[in-house]
Amino acid sequence: MRARRTRSILCVTALAAAIHAMSFIAAAADYPAPIEADYTIRNFKFASGETLPELRIHYRTLGKIDKNAQGKVTNAVLIMHGTTGSGAQFVPRPEFADELFGKGQPLDATKFFIVLPDGIGHGKSSKPSDGLHAKFPRYGYNDMIEADYRLLTDGLGVNHARLVMGTSMGGMHTWLWGELHPEFMDALMPLACLPTQISGRNRVWRRTIIDAIRNDPAWENGEYPAAAGQPPSLRTVAEILWFMSSNPVLRQKEAPTLRQTDEAIDKFVAEHNQTADANDVLYALEASQDYDPGPNLEKIQAPLLAINFADDLINPPELGILEREIQRVPHGRAIVMPMSDKTRGHGSHTLAALWKDELVKFLNETGK
Repeated sequence: MRARRTRSILCVTALAAAIHAMSFIAAAADYPAPIEADYTIRNFKFASGETLPELRIHYRTLGKIDKNAQGKVTNAVLIMHGTTGSGAQFVPRPEFADELFGKGQPLDATKFFIVLPDGIGHGKSSKPSDGLHAKFPRYGYNDMIEADYRLLTDGLGVNHARLVMGTSMGGMHTWLWGELHPEFMDALMPLACLPTQISGRNRVWRRTIIDAIRNDPAWENGEYPAAAGQPPSLRTVAEILWFMSSNPVLRQKEAPTLRQTDEAIDKFVAEHNQTADANDVLYALEASQDYDPGPNLEKIQAPLLAINFADDLINPPELGILEREIQRVPHGRAIVMPMSDKTRGHGSHTLAALWKDELVKFLNETGK
């Protein structure tokens, strides 16, 4: 009798724990399902002078547009992804979407209209691997911003943004948004990037990837046959991304021996190269060549909060660039978060729990 009673108690306890866990998961992901669609821009002209008859920009939205009495959109939030990423990297993702988009969270999707585009050359937007390969137009960051601007204004009817923000490359785009469209937004928040042209070590790791692909005989000037698989240089791409994306302490903890390190990098390469394409990666890395917000920082009118991380190998704080350049932004402020057991180097930009309190303060400061 006692054994049956004990088993019953254990079953009830396990059931209660399961219900609690499911309730927690449901609460954590308590935001509207994203709506995905494509917006096609006809005869899109790139800064290079090339034209694409149809440029497809894929995007996700959460929430609904609100407008004031004058017809001005008041609740739009644009969030832009990093190099080789896509809008899919944000949702569904517990460490980002669950921290920001749920009810009562900083970017509550029942109150905000959130737009997550795939930049040119990324995700499900038009890209070299669709068929043009190395004949795809050369695009830069300014082209990507122009396409996103037309998506918002012409495609979605967004004539003003409450917030423009982005991670890594998306953060760099955020600086340029503030210069190119200074009256379009109430606030800007770039994450994990610097307001200066790509140079030093940041240029070298990108150049290493570019050279590895372009000098790979199997790349065949971008026309490598699909049946032969991706060029071997794509392995070099993945290895460098693994090297640069985290901090040394965490990598050592994850791979404390030679054997474990080899296993870790082999696993990362295999997973990365299941979906990566050499032409897409090449174009994405070369796109940063026109990035240089430095000369026009004074043109940024909206309040700007830049957040970087002390253990970011791509944007190391010892350079002092952020601290120097933020002084030129009329309403700019910068935070460099110290390294901790919670930070993940460059990848900290997607761990919203690290910086969402600062986002809340910033939204309150810039609210009208």
